[in-house]
Amino acid sequence: MSENSKNEIAVFGGGCFWCTEAVFKMLKGVAAVLPGYAGGTTKNPTYEQISGGNTGHAEVIRIEFDPSLISFKTLMTVFFATHDGSTLNRQGSDVGTQYRSIILYGSPEQKKEAKDFIQEINNSNSEGKPLVTEIKPLSKFYEAESYHKDYFARNPEKAYCQLIINPKLEKVQQKFAELLKQK
Repeated sequence: MSENSKNEIAVFGGGCFWCTEAVFKMLKGVAAVLPGYAGGTTKNPTYEQISGGNTGHAEVIRIEFDPSLISFKTLMTVFFATHDGSTLNRQGSDVGTQYRSIILYGSPEQKKEAKDFIQEINNSNSEGKPLVTEIKPLSKFYEAESYHKDYFARNPEKAYCQLIINPKLEKVQQKFAELLKQK
């Protein structure tokens, strides 16, 4: 993935990376989305190791974006609208630390924005469950195996894509229509 010098990187984990990759690829200002693993200690982990839940890594996406077209805050808005940041180590039927809600920041500005954003959400509704999204520095991103890349685009007929990913994409299309790339 060649990076434009004005572009920035955001790394989010919100459950299965097949879902999050498909969501963020739809957005204007997003140059590239790459599934991978981060936040743990095992070097060069494989999907099988991640699936065991013992590496400390989460399934994440690395988003290359143009901040003049889409802000980090807007990316976080979509991130929290498309997964449940209030469930610890779980997204729907996906259970384990590898599916935790996590923001891995690349700068002090991203760290502050993420902390402030989560605090704002938690303060906005005293009746709701507080977010348990982990915020930590990005130390290393490991690219996922090639068969995970563009999973939804290559497998739209699969049950997981139909039942889990399609509803998320429809929600984004309805709720964030102004942010979508033109077809």
